Amino acid sequence: MEWERAVELIRAADEVCLACHVAPDGDALGSMLALGQALRALGKRCLASFGEPFRVPAILRFLPGQELLVEPDRMPEEPALMVSLDAAGQSRLGSLAARAGRAGALIVVDHHASNTGFGGVRLVDPDAAATAVLVEELIRRLGVPLDGAIAEGLYAGLASDTGSFKYPCTTPEVHDLAGRLLTAGVRPEAVSRELWDRAPFGYLQVLAGALARARLERDAAGGRGLVWTTIARADRDSRDVPYDQLEGVIDQLRRTDEAEVAVVLKETDKGEWYVSTRAKGAVDVGRACVELGGGGHRTAAAFTMGGEPAWIIDRLRAALRLPGDAD
Repeated sequence: MEWERAVELIRAADEVCLACHVAPDGDALGSMLALGQALRALGKRCLASFGEPFRVPAILRFLPGQELLVEPDRMPEEPALMVSLDAAGQSRLGSLAARAGRAGALIVVDHHASNTGFGGVRLVDPDAAATAVLVEELIRRLGVPLDGAIAEGLYAGLASDTGSFKYPCTTPEVHDLAGRLLTAGVRPEAVSRELWDRAPFGYLQVLAGALARARLERDAAGGRGLVWTTIARADRDSRDVPYDQLEGVIDQLRRTDEAEVAVVLKETDKGEWYVSTRAKGAVDVGRACVELGGGGHRTAAAFTMGGEPAWIIDRLRAALRLPGDAD
């Protein structure tokens, strides 16, 4: 990876523009805000944003450094230096994609196996558990010591993308990094409560409906099993639950013993379906989602598609087949 070039560009810059993928999760926003605060400690002007809808998810509003956030249309049209975080492709930057294309230099920090290879300077490692792992290394190379605020953003990213240290990407090195972040002042119980252990009552009602609609297909995914459900916009609107609070539904669905693959189709405000997928290790959902225009990792991936949910599931079911699987 091009660590020396990235550090050189950042040290020479007066202003650095940061962008993460649309609808940011804990790794995207936590990593971006952590890096932004480190750059501010170096005396850099820093602007951070993400494409519309420009709304910080409710579960991430505890993250420090949000004073760095600006509306995407306030980002320079032609940034001298831009850093993309946790985006597998330039299109994932949404309305900021064009600015990224016009940047004088574009550093890409990402850990997705489906990364498309965009950017001039690439800090991309598919073996990293989270983009936060790479950002922590970049901050260290820039010579900025970890403080509690920077560490909290990194910890949120690390905990999010390891499923609270439960996914296969949780290595000894991940626990070593988590330990350093705790030493810097992170309170893990406080972060965990914000990410996983709180929700409005309306969310419980939406979750109950989603679980009641769940369907189990034992023969899908090569006989390994598929469980899936849907959450229409009307379902959440009737309970006054914003779209960004639906992230945890799939964690309940994926507990199904009879299914290797869990899928939640969530209708967006635009009327499209965002399809979240999870696997337990025997099926590569990342490959299937890339085939359908999305991306992600072997055990956690997603794509967006229009159409009826049953038709979308038909296409996903076909993409999940491996050579030799029965039809």
